[in-house]
Amino acid sequence: MSTHVVLGGCGFIGRHVALGLLRRGDSVVLADVVEPSAAIAETLPVPFRLVEQPEPDWKKLTQDADVVHHYAWTTIPSSANADPVADLESNLRETVRLLEALRLQKVETGFAPKVIFSSSGGTVYGRVRHTPVPESQPYNPNNAYGASKAAAEIYLGSYRASHGIDCRIARISNPYGAGQNPARRQGAASTFLFQALAGESIAIWGDGSVVRDYIHIADLVAALLALADAPPERLGGLDEAPIFNIGSGEGVSLNGILDVLRGPLCLDPIVEYQPERPFDVPVSVLDINKANQLLDWSPRLSFGDGYALMLKDVLGPTPLFSTLLGTR
Repeated sequence: MSTHVVLGGCGFIGRHVALGLLRRGDSVVLADVVEPSAAIAETLPVPFRLVEQPEPDWKKLTQDADVVHHYAWTTIPSSANADPVADLESNLRETVRLLEALRLQKVETGFAPKVIFSSSGGTVYGRVRHTPVPESQPYNPNNAYGASKAAAEIYLGSYRASHGIDCRIARISNPYGAGQNPARRQGAASTFLFQALAGESIAIWGDGSVVRDYIHIADLVAALLALADAPPERLGGLDEAPIFNIGSGEGVSLNGILDVLRGPLCLDPIVEYQPERPFDVPVSVLDINKANQLLDWSPRLSFGDGYALMLKDVLGPTPLFSTLLGTR
């Protein structure tokens, strides 16, 4: 049994990963800048550590961990673009401070926990000519969010190469599922569903042809646990951090999401088309062959099946977590 500290543990990805770890018998500690809600605390009866601001004590937060899951990020693409300095200060700076704390721990004790970092499977690549895009595609972010995620990846690789910290990177596509906060407006799949259920108008920037790679949270959790569990010898040497695309490997357009809402889910969304935004990448689909081969992982749910499951969970009695997680 390993001890996993989940940074961003009250967030969408963090609490689903924590639940997956707990259900298989691992020791889990949630860490976040906010206290868990009563519903989260009831579903995840595990220790909680407050990430105090403005400068967290990373040594205290991580000193008992075998694995540190870094899913804490305070911005989304639009907010990072609106204030890139704040994005830099709250996210990239604190990621480097965390790595430095782990380096010092290794110097003092001879051991440092491995790090699982959630990067962006779309914005670090930017505009690409061919899809699905492999991990070998060079960085080409066209917004501040992608730039800070790419910079964090570079620091993780540096600490792995220079200090032997076992850093592992998941370039995640667009996760969706029950428990995602619709107020953040991150991820069209979840946002469109909640807006349709509430009778709110769905705003689409452009003509709806923008394509994204969507992954259900249950499939994402399985991938992140496989990445955490993978023996080091399967991931190469210390020269650079292992990087894996984690997505469905298939693209769905915004109009395609509407088709699923109107068809299998029998909803009637109200849609308003608005001028396209310059920072939106037209197509982003990930090549997931590397994860399939080295992590022995592949997604189980099609978009239609995952979306139907999400709707069932949202309308069910306990909409915090996907019911599918209990079967894994």
